[in-house]
Amino acid sequence: MTQSKTDPRVLRTRKLIMDSFIDLSGKKEFKDITIKDITTEAMINRATFYYHFEDIYDLLEKVLSEVLLVNLNYDIYQNDELNEEAFVRIFQAITNFQKSLSNRCHRGYEDTIARIIREQLEVIFYKMLLKQKRTEEDEALKITAVILSWGIYGASVEWKRNSKDVSPEEFVKSAIPYIISGIDFGSKN
Repeated sequence: MTQSKTDPRVLRTRKLIMDSFIDLSGKKEFKDITIKDITTEAMINRATFYYHFEDIYDLLEKVLSEVLLVNLNYDIYQNDELNEEAFVRIFQAITNFQKSLSNRCHRGYEDTIARIIREQLEVIFYKMLLKQKRTEEDEALKITAVILSWGIYGASVEWKRNSKDVSPEEFVKSAIPYIISGIDFGSKN
């Protein structure tokens, strides 16, 4: 009898594997973590690991995506308008996420982290734009979401590099009116 991936026991095991990986990544670099380390820490066998994840990179990606979504507090953004407050909250969530990772900074997966952040942001921005601009120009909104996701991610990298004395909120706030005036397409409330 096979279990559904939504079965509570299956979800518990998946979380156990992810938590074990997070614990291990606090102790050693990603490149040094083996599947054997994870299965030992989680007290599971290899087959159980492979039932949940294709490989260690798949696990890394899922862990980062879920941690980021919790940081972004996804439910809020599903209903939010793309206004100043939303931009500030998204920017703060991204900078907090990057700070929490740099405490156990592991060289070698910055590209993976960057891609995950941009992909998650793209989905969020696209949904928010779609809500605000129900339009035939679906492709244009997708491209706008891509531009916003790269822009916000790039700004967070810039903040991390040069502006630690300024809060993320202060850093991003000055640019928001210019971004929003573009998004509003000239319409003022």
